[in-house]
Amino acid sequence: MSVALPTTLVVVGLLALLSACRSVATTVTLSPGQVLAGDDTLVSNNSKFTLGFFKAPDGAAAGAPDRWYLGIWFTAVPDRATVWVANGANPIIDADAGSPQLTVSGDGDLAVVNHATKSVTWSARSAHNNTPAAANTSTTTAIAVLLDSGNLVLLDVSNSSSNSSAAAPGRTLWQSFDHPTDTLLPSAKLGLNKATGVSTRLVSRRSSATPSLGRYCFEVDPGAPQLVLKLCGDSSVSVTYWATGAWNGRYFGNIPELAGDVPNFHLAFVDDAREEYLQFNVTTEATVTRNFVDVTGQNKHQVWLGASKGWLTLYAGPKAQCDVYAACGPFTVCSYTAVQPCSCMKGFSVRSPMDWEQGDRTGGCVRDAPLDCSAGNSNGSSAPSSTDGFFPMPSIGLPDNGRTLQNVRSSAECSTACLNNCSCTAYSYGGSQGCQVWQDGLLNAKQPQSNGGDSVSDVETLYLRLAAREFQTSGGGRKRGVIVGAVAGACTAALVLLVLATALIIRRRKKTKNDRGAAAGGGGLTAFSYRELRSATKNFSEKLGQGGFGAVFKGQLRDSTAVAVKRLDGSFQGEKQFRAEVSSIGVIQHVNLVRLVGFCCEGESRFLVYEHMPNRSLDIHLFQSGGGGGVFLDWGTRYQIAVGVARGLSYLHDGCRDRIIHCDVKPENILLGASLLPKIADFGMAKFVGRDFSRVLTTVRGTKGYLAPEWISGTAVTPKVDVYSYGMVLLELVSGRRNAAGEEYRTTSGSEEELAFFPMKAARELVKGPGVVSVSSLLDDKLCGDADLVEVERACKVACWCIQDDEADRPTMAEVVQVLEGVLDCDMPPLPRLLATIFGRPHSSTEHQTTTVSDTSTSSGPFTSGSQN
Repeated sequence: MSVALPTTLVVVGLLALLSACRSVATTVTLSPGQVLAGDDTLVSNNSKFTLGFFKAPDGAAAGAPDRWYLGIWFTAVPDRATVWVANGANPIIDADAGSPQLTVSGDGDLAVVNHATKSVTWSARSAHNNTPAAANTSTTTAIAVLLDSGNLVLLDVSNSSSNSSAAAPGRTLWQSFDHPTDTLLPSAKLGLNKATGVSTRLVSRRSSATPSLGRYCFEVDPGAPQLVLKLCGDSSVSVTYWATGAWNGRYFGNIPELAGDVPNFHLAFVDDAREEYLQFNVTTEATVTRNFVDVTGQNKHQVWLGASKGWLTLYAGPKAQCDVYAACGPFTVCSYTAVQPCSCMKGFSVRSPMDWEQGDRTGGCVRDAPLDCSAGNSNGSSAPSSTDGFFPMPSIGLPDNGRTLQNVRSSAECSTACLNNCSCTAYSYGGSQGCQVWQDGLLNAKQPQSNGGDSVSDVETLYLRLAAREFQTSGGGRKRGVIVGAVAGACTAALVLLVLATALIIRRRKKTKNDRGAAAGGGGLTAFSYRELRSATKNFSEKLGQGGFGAVFKGQLRDSTAVAVKRLDGSFQGEKQFRAEVSSIGVIQHVNLVRLVGFCCEGESRFLVYEHMPNRSLDIHLFQSGGGGGVFLDWGTRYQIAVGVARGLSYLHDGCRDRIIHCDVKPENILLGASLLPKIADFGMAKFVGRDFSRVLTTVRGTKGYLAPEWISGTAVTPKVDVYSYGMVLLELVSGRRNAAGEEYRTTSGSEEELAFFPMKAARELVKGPGVVSVSSLLDDKLCGDADLVEVERACKVACWCIQDDEADRPTMAEVVQVLEGVLDCDMPPLPRLLATIFGRPHSSTEHQTTTVSDTSTSSGPFTSGSQN
């Protein structure tokens, strides 16, 4: 059994070593007698990770000295994206005497030593209450190694003939993977050892610039097969505010982004009698990825995109910043829709502007003026003598920890009760709680979305207590505070009654049996009357186009908002079914999906009201530019349209509560915004598929030239029909012409002309192989060869992969997005049977694929960098 040496002896031993230590530059291992200091680093054999010292500002005050930290970071990622920090809780203050040093002691301990004071500020043993080595360990047998996984380990190599390799055999004395900070790396475990009770968890950083411990942690839930985010840190109260949802064997219930097959990424969750832990792995070592708790209190999983020099977020939980507990700190309001979600309440200012700028808003805001409160008016007298007033904040999700006062029958009484208590900072009157008062700091006040799309409950008017001077205008006295405090509640109550009476009158005038009622769960959609839509569209006079479900007209609402009104022709849906389906559509929001504004259901009339897209549909620009009112689309714009459409379809297939199959993907249903941002339209009346089902039987839908083969056979369809249609659209983005229109070009013999289906031509060029392929011949002539040919070839390969005859051979839209974004490489897919027959090539679902490791339940795609486990 290992025995710890007395701390004094350890320190003395370490300091004695310093006099004889020699420095190292860039290496893989650190042995006794060597020192890591200054710019010295340990670099893993694969050069993926670097261990070294770095400086960070204190963050508490401007001009404060920098602090030294020992950390591990991704070598290839700029701005030092650290994945582990040793001494986050005990940094070394910058001093002129010299930098800190890292050394390995003779008894197998790893320590950070302050060179100026000759004291040990961090060691593996003391920091983690661990005894990594036996007392009689030789001074030459322990080495520190940075492995290719990013794991810093102490190895006892007493029985090894070599200690210079990162893979040197030996007994592990200690490893950083057992003590993560804010980041979980592939192959590391995050969880609970049920036998010992030892738990590992992730704890957020204090701010983006300061790696000291923050307030949020991510850990397994011992009571359920899931992980949870909590408010922890130095808080005496542990609050759970988000959970991943139960593990179902493949993914967590509240992370639908991982429901699809994610190439190069394998997620595992183990919950047995011995332990419960989360672990993920990648099948390609070069993939730079991380799971971490951000300073914002969100758990995120990201992949580094080297080509674009940025992080791609696979998921973030919770999705909304305002769903993080106390994300903005006391006396703030968190907005679901603002670019900067946190803002101070009236009469308050940011407590620490520096922390605020670095992402740490948990300090919240402080008063600009003190309240007027003394012992004389704090003992419950009926007539408050305070000059403080109340500022009404309407439609606010009320803060936490409000206290309900009994036997208070009016807003004025509630106001008086708050003024009589020096610690009372706000009150609210109304709803099921009656009079509620808050003391001290106000946490978790939220500004809901205007369309009601969030889940904020208890939305009322909050009356914020402020000093009298906050209500004064120039030259005004302090009397207004008393007046506002005494009558604000009564005035508000009278105003509410007036509004209710007006609303009742208007409602009666609107008549018609429940036509103005909002659909249950409709996500804040507006229920328009037929008269309103007829007026908005000038009696349906300006027709924008004809879709698969009916004509579309341009309209303008009373607030000058431009909309597109779709009249659904031949709809046989009953009112109840129509409203239920519209309700499901209303909660679907994605940057690449056209937003549904409202609907109309009057008699036999059915209308959908969408946001207006000023640049109309893709086909106008792609096929009619120069003569049909379209604009020229350069290759960069076309490629971004392809990526955007793929993201939108991926969301419909895997990101919604109910999986949605569009069923009619074509250029006419891809609309372009003011900046040519693509948005998918006509998904509203598509086919909803419950997540418990993989396919659905439906009547044939879609457009000739984009229909997948399974439509013709009459079998049940899956989201792969959209993948096929997307592949056909992608080829049209490359060629600039309809696939079915045909094109004349020379055969390989050069002796004759033939009329060819463009997908056949694309496949012919691609199968020639590396060094021969001429993708420039596939490009739209209007581009004049001005395009990134690597992207063109990638797009053509993805398109040919999408139009496979067998749906099992097609990718998911999530895979398409990753290939187009450069996360994965795509080799030449097998030829579809039709094309293979024409070219005399045998069909094979594995032809031209590199070696992959795939799940037995899914078909693996043609990745050169490997597929998912």
